[in-house]
Amino acid sequence: MSYERLASSVQNPLAVLWGKSAGKGGGRSNLLLQHLLDTAAVAELMWDHYLAPSVRQMLDGVAGDGGGRRLFAWLCGIHDFGKATPAFQHMDAAGAARVLAAGLTWDQRTVERYRNRWRHDRAGGALMRRYLKEVGWSEESIGWVWPLIAGHHGLFPTLGKAREPERARGHLSGKAVAWDEARRALLDAFTRAVGFHDVATAEPLGSPSRAAQLQLSGFVVMADWIASDQRHFAGVDEFGQVSLRGARARAGTAWGRLGLRGGWGALGEPEGSVFEQRFGDDPRPSQAMVVDVVSRMEAPGLVVVEAPMGEGKTKAALVAAEALAARWGMDGVFVGMPTQATCDPMFTNVRSWVEAISPSLASQVALLHGKRLFNKQWQDLLEDPAPDDRFIGVAEDEFDLADPYGIASGSCCPEAAAERRAPAEWFLGAKRGLLTPFVVGTIDQLLFAATRTKHVMLRMAGLAGKVVILDEVHAADVYMSQFLAEGLRWLGQARVPVVLLSATLPPAQRRELVAAYLAGAGDHQEQAASEAATVREPVGYPNVTVVWRTTTLIGHLVESGRSWREDLQVGVEILPEPVSATSSTADDLCAGDAEVLSLLRDRLAEGGCALVIRNTVRRAQDTFTALHAEFGDEVRLLHGRLSASDRADRTEECLRALGPPQPRGSGRPARRIVVATQLAEQSFDVDADLLVTDLAPMDLLLQRIGRTHRHSGVHRPGPVSEPRVVVTGFFPRDGAPPELPGAAEAIYGRYLLLRTAAQVCAAEGERWSIPGQVPRLVADVYGPDQYSVPSNWAEAERRARADWEIRQRARAESAEPFLLTRAGEHTRRTLEGLHSGGVSQNLSEEHHQAVVRDGDRSIEVVLVRRDDRGFRALSGRSLGTQGEASRDVLEDVLGGTVRLPAKLTEAAEAELGPLAGWRDHPWLRYSFALPLDASGVACLGEYTLCYDSLLGLVVKEPRR
Repeated sequence: MSYERLASSVQNPLAVLWGKSAGKGGGRSNLLLQHLLDTAAVAELMWDHYLAPSVRQMLDGVAGDGGGRRLFAWLCGIHDFGKATPAFQHMDAAGAARVLAAGLTWDQRTVERYRNRWRHDRAGGALMRRYLKEVGWSEESIGWVWPLIAGHHGLFPTLGKAREPERARGHLSGKAVAWDEARRALLDAFTRAVGFHDVATAEPLGSPSRAAQLQLSGFVVMADWIASDQRHFAGVDEFGQVSLRGARARAGTAWGRLGLRGGWGALGEPEGSVFEQRFGDDPRPSQAMVVDVVSRMEAPGLVVVEAPMGEGKTKAALVAAEALAARWGMDGVFVGMPTQATCDPMFTNVRSWVEAISPSLASQVALLHGKRLFNKQWQDLLEDPAPDDRFIGVAEDEFDLADPYGIASGSCCPEAAAERRAPAEWFLGAKRGLLTPFVVGTIDQLLFAATRTKHVMLRMAGLAGKVVILDEVHAADVYMSQFLAEGLRWLGQARVPVVLLSATLPPAQRRELVAAYLAGAGDHQEQAASEAATVREPVGYPNVTVVWRTTTLIGHLVESGRSWREDLQVGVEILPEPVSATSSTADDLCAGDAEVLSLLRDRLAEGGCALVIRNTVRRAQDTFTALHAEFGDEVRLLHGRLSASDRADRTEECLRALGPPQPRGSGRPARRIVVATQLAEQSFDVDADLLVTDLAPMDLLLQRIGRTHRHSGVHRPGPVSEPRVVVTGFFPRDGAPPELPGAAEAIYGRYLLLRTAAQVCAAEGERWSIPGQVPRLVADVYGPDQYSVPSNWAEAERRARADWEIRQRARAESAEPFLLTRAGEHTRRTLEGLHSGGVSQNLSEEHHQAVVRDGDRSIEVVLVRRDDRGFRALSGRSLGTQGEASRDVLEDVLGGTVRLPAKLTEAAEAELGPLAGWRDHPWLRYSFALPLDASGVACLGEYTLCYDSLLGLVVKEPRR
C-alpha cells in the first residue's frame, strides 16, 4: 500500500496531533506524523552518507535479510511516539484546542498537576511496550527497543520510572478509547510509510549488543536534532501535505545545506609503500612490525604499542588504523591525547595524514578541546569563527523548558557547505564533536563516554565505526584508569578497534587494559583477568601486543623488535637538596635553587641548552627567578598558570628553538635554559643538552629523560656533549631513607618516590641505557616482587606501600559512582535504567573533567585589567565600559584565560562572574572574569593574586 493511499484512509486524530508547536515550527505547527517521517528521512540519509560500513553491517544482521536501513529509519522516526498523549498535547494552547475538538479529551486539572512526572520520552517507551506486545513482538525485542525511545532526551530510565504515575494513571496517557486508537493509527501509519507491511513485521530478527544499542541511541538523537531544526523543517499543519516523499525532500535539502558527511567509506588495504605515500619516508623496523602484526588479527581488537619517545609510534598507529578500517569497515578515527597542548600538533599531523589518503578528507578533521580557539590553524580553517553552539536544534516546548538540550543560542546556516575547509558547523555544536568523521581531542573525550552522564549516547555514537587511538596511556592515574577501563569494555563489546600507545607502560597496567577490552568483547567480566593472564609478556622493546576475541576463541600476538637508533647512554647524577632546610644563601636563594644555579653556571659555561623540570608551579617560578637574575633573557618559564596566550606563545618558541633541526630555521640558541613543570613530560618535542629534574616516579622520570639528546646532528658544547640527567628535589641519607618534599609526596605518593629514589641512588655515577633499559626500570619500580630497596629502607617502604594501596583502592572506589555501568551490571542486555544514580543535569566541560580526573576541582578565569577608563584585555586592548568585547578583540580577551589553583575554586565561584558586558555574549557569558587593578593585583578570598609578565599568575599565601 502506498503512503499516499494510506494517508487518505487515516482518521481525524492524525490530522491534529502535533509534534512541534507553531513557535518551534517557524510559525506553523508540525504534525506529529510529519516529524516522525522527517526524522526517518534524515535517518535514511545518515545510512546512505554517514554511518560506517561496520555499523550498517551490524544493523543488517539485527534486522535480518539486509533490512538494516529500513529498521534504522523506523527506530529513529518512532522516537517521539510518546507525544501522542494528553501529557504532551495539552501544553500548546492552539494545538490543544484542535486535539480537543477532534474528540481526544483529558482532565485539565489532573494533567496540569502531574505533567512534570511523565515526559514524552518516558511515555513513549512505556506505551510502545504495550503496543508491540499486542502485535506479537518478543520480550527480547521489546526489551532493547523501548529504552531507545524512553532515553532519547539523554537519560535511560528504569521501567518503573518510565511507567505512568499511579496517581495520574490514565489521565496522562488518555482514558478515552480514542487515545489508544489514535496511537495505534499513528504507529501503523508511520510503520507502513517507511516500508514495513505492518508493525508485527517490523520486529527485528536479532538483538544488538548493549554497546551497539547505546551507539544506536546516539544516532536516534542525532537524527532527531537534525529533523527538529525549524530552518530546514518548517511546520506542516495540513494533513494532506504529510508524506514521506515530502520528508525526504526536506531532509535532502537540509543535509546539503548542513554539509554533513561521513569519513572515507570503504577503504582499501594499505599498500607496501604506504609510509612513503603518507609521510615521505620508509617505515622504521618497529613501525613495520606494528602494521604486520595488525594485519594478522582475525577480528577487531586491542593493539598496545610500547616504544621509546621519538620512535614514530603515532605514524605506526595511523597506518595501523588504515589497515583496521579497511578490514573491519571503520569510517574514521579518534585520536586521544593526554593534554590540550599535545592535541594541537597532533591535529596538524592527522590532517596531513588524511589529506594524503584523499584531499577531500582534510576538511573533515575536528580539533576537540576547550582551547581550540587559540590554535591558529583551526582558526584559519573556520570561515566564520562564531560560537560552536549556534544551532537551534531541538528546543523542546515541554514543561516550560525552552532548551532542555542546552544547545539553542542562535542560527546560522550556509546555503551550501561544499567549500568548507573545516567540518560541518553542525558537528561543532555542544556534545556533537565526536560525531565528526575524524577527531583529535584530549583523552577526556573518551573518558566522558564512559560516564553515567546525560547524552552519553552521543559520545558513544561518535566512537562507533571509528578506530580509536589513545596516546601516552601511561599518564592515566588509578582514578582515570577506571574510566579508561570502562570505556575499553564498551568499545570491546561494540567491536571498535583500539590502539594504545605508550613509552613506559607498567606490566600490571598493560594486563588491566587487555582484561578490560576482553571483558567487553566477551561479555564475561569475571573471566577477563584470567584470560588476560594467558597473553604472554613482551620480552623486548619496542614491542606490540594485540588481542581479539572471536565467537570461539581469544587470539593474541606479541612481538618485539629493535629501535631505529642506538641506545643512549645517559649518565645519572644526584644533586642533593635538603628538604627541611630553611636557610638562604647570601643572594637570598633557597638552597635547592642555589645548587641548580651553581650547576648550570658550570655546565653551561661554554653554552648549551638545559631543561629544568620542577614538580610544582611555585618551585618552577622560584627557580626561574633565581636563574633569570644570572642568565637574564636566556631563561624561559613554562607552566600551567600562564595565560592561554602566553602559554601558547612560549610553547611555540621553545619548540622552535629546541625542536628538531630545521634546514632553514634560525638555528639553535647558543645558550638557553627552559624551566618547566610536568608540561614538559608529554609530547614536548624539545632536545636539551642537559636535564635537571625533580625526583618523580620512574615512568615519568624516563619521559623527562626523553627530552635530552633527542635529535642527531645537533652541536653540543663539551661539558654537555654527553647525555646526563641530574636528579634533585630529594636528599639522600646514609643508612636511612631519603628525605622527600611533602609537595612531591602529595602529588605522587611516598611509595613510588622511594622505589624510584632507590634506583636513582643505585645508578649514581653509572649510566642507564635508554630506551633499552626502559621496560626493566619501570617494572622494577611498579612490580613489587622484582626489586627491593636497601635493607635500611625496607620498613619505610613497607609502611609507604600499605598507605599507597589504601589510597589506590580509595581512589578507584571513588570513581565507581560515575562509571557508565554500575558494579555488577556489565552483563545486562539492554539500556534500561543505565542512568540510575547518575548525573542527570547538563555538565560543562570543566564539570565533566572534574568527573573523570581525580583531585580537587579547579576552574579557569579570564584576567582583565580595570582602570578609571573601564576595562582592558590582559594584552592591553581596550574593551567597552562594561567589558563589552567586539569580535576583533575577542581573541585578546580569551587569551587572558588562566587556570587557578584548586584552593581558590570555592572563592572564585562565590565571588566571580562574567562582566556586565559579557552577559549576552555567546562565548563570554559563562566566563569568570578576574579584574586586576592598575597595579596588576587582585584579591580573591584570603589570597592576593597578580599576573607577572615573566612568572605568570603568582598567588601569595594569606598571612597567618
